[in-house]
This record gives sequence, structure tokens and C-alpha cells, in this order.
Amino acid sequence: MKYFIYHIPGKKIGVTCDLINRVTVQQGYAPGEYEILEEHDDIDVVSVREIQLQKAFGYKVDRTLYKNLKPKTKMKINVTEQTTTFPVPVDKLKGRLFDVIGMEWETDHGRFTIDKDTISWIMKNVKTSMYNPKRSYIYNKAFSNYTSGSEGNSTSYSSDTLDVFDDIRDWAEERGIYESGDIKTQLIKLQEEVGELAKAVLENDEAEIVDAIGDSVVVLTNLAHLSGVDIETCIESAYSEISDRKGKMINGTFVKTDGLSNAEITLLMDTDEGEN
Repeated sequence: MKYFIYHIPGKKIGVTCDLINRVTVQQGYAPGEYEILEEHDDIDVVSVREIQLQKAFGYKVDRTLYKNLKPKTKMKINVTEQTTTFPVPVDKLKGRLFDVIGMEWETDHGRFTIDKDTISWIMKNVKTSMYNPKRSYIYNKAFSNYTSGSEGNSTSYSSDTLDVFDDIRDWAEERGIYESGDIKTQLIKLQEEVGELAKAVLENDEAEIVDAIGDSVVVLTNLAHLSGVDIETCIESAYSEISDRKGKMINGTFVKTDGLSNAEITLLMDTDEGEN
């Protein structure tokens, strides 16, 4: 197994076997915002080197060697008839959920399980507790509707879905993305998400496809805002151009025929038929 010692400038030095999940998904740093200091195959060596480098860079030193860390398998939650409350704020919840993948709990609406698919739903529907901003919660019935839908029944969507772009912009504003971020950083994030989507498509991983598309939409929303426009405007502009467009499916791709002569259209159709 390959172990990476990564460095987030001004923040920390850590060790991981999975840079994408640990550094990008859980901590929010895209490639280019962190650097790989060393790579090792020996967990004993990487455990010692992490401590040495933390001291050398002047960062907080981990009290437990990496090799002695025990994976987190539980999270103390509060379950009522209506809600499940997590002991962390929304901005730290995704990483904490990835730490406890496989965790299950019982509610009046059935048994719930944490996996990549349900994490995606939770992060789209989680709310900040009105009593404690360091806690967050979901509605159990809505979660139950979703999990039932994923098994073949009708899926229930939150009414907040209609306001999702406003929610994304509020989320980004609260985290300083618009104040300190820039278009180039968002572009790098978009390229990364598209890469994750391509991997998911090739592996036919439905849950990861959903997650990658959702993450891409979030990044596009922020990129549009930093460009001085709303993503809704971009979508409306694109749709106004394609709504009346005429064309033909050729080799799995929609090819517009607007402006083409009859001879050119015939040639395209002949080519399509010849390749089937």
C-alpha cells in the first residue's frame, strides 16, 4: 500500500492512502492547494516521518502515530421521532460521515446506514441546528423516503430542492469562497470533479455518478458567481438556444442540423446508417 505525506500550506501535515477522499472530499482542498512531501510503502516509516515533518514545519504534532490510529466506526448521534442530529456543524459533517461509513442506527421510520450514496443525500438536505450552530440534523421521514426510493419505490425530494442554487451560494458565502476564492481555483475543482465523474461512468458506479454530478453543479454555481453571473442565467441562456434546435442522434451524440443543406443532412444520415 502507498502512503502519502501531504502538506496543506499554513495548515497541517498529514498522512493518507487516499488523497482524493481524505484531502479533497473531506477537507476541501483541490490538487494545487496542497503538496505531497513524501511517499512510502512502509507504515512504520511514514508514521515516524509524519511526526518529524510536523515538528520541522512548526505544526501541531499528532500525539498518536499514524500506524496506531484506530478507524472511527461510531458517532454519537441524537435520534428523535422526527430528526437525527449529528454532533458536528454542516461544514465538517461530510468528512465525519466518511469516517463512519457502515454505521447504522434505528429510528421510528426504519434502520439507516451510512454509505457513499446516503452521504450524498444527507449533505444535500442537512440543516444547521437552531439551538446550536455546531450541530446539524436531517429529517428522518425524508431520509426514509429517499432510502425507500433508492430500493425501487418513488423518491421523495425536499421542497428546498427548488432553492438549491441559493443554498449553494449561501453555503459558499459563509465559507469565504466568494471573498477569497477565484475563478481559476473553481476551474481546477471542476476539472477534478469531471475526472471523478468519468471514473464513475467507466466503472458504472451509480452512487458516485450522482455524487460527482452534484459536486460539479456546486462548483459551476460558484464559478458562475465569481464570474459575475448567476448559474440560473447560464442555464436559461443555454436552454433558449437548444429548445427549438433540430437534429439527429448519430453514434450516440445529438448533432444539430439547423443551417445544413438537404444534401449534408442526407450524408450524415447515410454515415450513421453505415456505421450501425
